[in-house]
Amino acid sequence: MNRFHQPVSAFVISKNEVAVLAECLDSLDFCREIIIVDSGSTDGTLDLVRAYIDKGFPIRLIEQEWLGFARQKQFALDQCSEAWCLNLDCDERLDPELRAAISTMPLEDAALSAYALAGRDYLPGYGYPPAAVRAKAHVRLVRRGSARYDETRLIHEALRSAGPVHTLKAGTILHFRNLSLSEEAAKANRYATLKAEQQFARGKSSNLAKIALKPLGWFLKTYIGHRYFLCGAPGFIYAAMLAHYSFLTEAKMFRLGLGKDAPAE
Repeated sequence: MNRFHQPVSAFVISKNEVAVLAECLDSLDFCREIIIVDSGSTDGTLDLVRAYIDKGFPIRLIEQEWLGFARQKQFALDQCSEAWCLNLDCDERLDPELRAAISTMPLEDAALSAYALAGRDYLPGYGYPPAAVRAKAHVRLVRRGSARYDETRLIHEALRSAGPVHTLKAGTILHFRNLSLSEEAAKANRYATLKAEQQFARGKSSNLAKIALKPLGWFLKTYIGHRYFLCGAPGFIYAAMLAHYSFLTEAKMFRLGLGKDAPAE
């Protein structure tokens, strides 16, 4: 396979990701351009990126102080110069099937302006879910100038395409972040705070019914609807952690509605 041949600018935001970034970059070796926007790494991430530049990877390293998830990714997208733009996080990589599909697509002739790519999360104690488990798909590959991030979002930033979106069936993005349960819980708490603040600022509110039922809905949707029951105990834990995140979000939003006498934290 030819390297660095496809008219794609991959863009990645980073901070202290030396443990996972190499596999991400290795899966992007068909891209003509790779944009890395770093917001203050101190763990060797910058040295790793420079080592890949020395190996011939077409990387542009840009240091930019943190702007928030959506604004940081939009900044990175704005630096892209190729006809197509592909977003990955540092702890993600294209599996061989998806990498082969994107690297051989006739993108110059593509009629569409955006592709949604499926992703699978690593489950500690199991690995990646099998194909029978439903994979979530999000817009990740877009024609330059045809999509933007909603910069009002504090979390769960997503590319919004102005045109039709095609879901690519081949392969998946593999998300590897082997966190302890304590780390997962702390991350869920941080993200729930951001999501609750985001929703509250948009006029949303919560109540007893939402606090009680939304987490249950998330668990059943994930464990039964998406078939994570096929992954044994790790699949149950995954679904339960999503339900926990939903509970925290609703509870924090309810607290925000009470005002200063009941802090959401």
